Amino acid sequence: MKMESSKYTHIIWDWNGTLLDDSWLCVEVMNSMLSARNLPLLTLERYREIFDFPVKAYYEKLGFNFKKESFEVVGMDFMNGYNLKQKECWLQEDAVNSLKCIADSGYHQSVLSAREQNELRQEIIDRKVSGYFDFVDGLDDHYAHGKTDVGIRLLKEMGVEKRKILFIGDTCHDAEVAKELEIDCILVPNGHHSKQRLRKTGCPIVKSLDKLSGYLCNRVG
Repeated sequence: MKMESSKYTHIIWDWNGTLLDDSWLCVEVMNSMLSARNLPLLTLERYREIFDFPVKAYYEKLGFNFKKESFEVVGMDFMNGYNLKQKECWLQEDAVNSLKCIADSGYHQSVLSAREQNELRQEIIDRKVSGYFDFVDGLDDHYAHGKTDVGIRLLKEMGVEKRKILFIGDTCHDAEVAKELEIDCILVPNGHHSKQRLRKTGCPIVKSLDKLSGYLCNRVG
């Protein structure tokens, strides 16, 4: 690990994929939509290779034709299907222990997500981890255009020096957001992008939340 954990005071978490184990559900809902259009179905492995932000381009890779149907309607269909079963998603293994360990080690923690804000807050409450977070910031709509603007807002709310902030995510987009926000980033290959894709970002990769919390809680470089 190249970064010095002792310099950080605030951890920003991505939610979907990083803390919430929901990639399987994204594949399940998408396959239902693909089947209805006679388009090839996804495997979890292929999903992790092609899913990206903005999600409209990802839909187009799957064969959706937005000259024939509206992206807004298709996007809402996905979210409706996702929301029907999202309560079946639980946290990643070691997520709760990691949040507790990091909090006990004196860090502040927040969430930055491409999930719609109200749904994001409710999901965090439902998983009984809301008490770990100082700030929870998501999008104003359901279309997952990206979260850089939300990140800018979050940093203003936090009022913390950028050099003292670490962002933890599971996608190449998380690395891009961290770069635009000028904060450090660590990636965990447990969600929506494969380890091979994450390697290309140049960000440090930690194989599990347990390993990550061990690194942060020991506060060693």
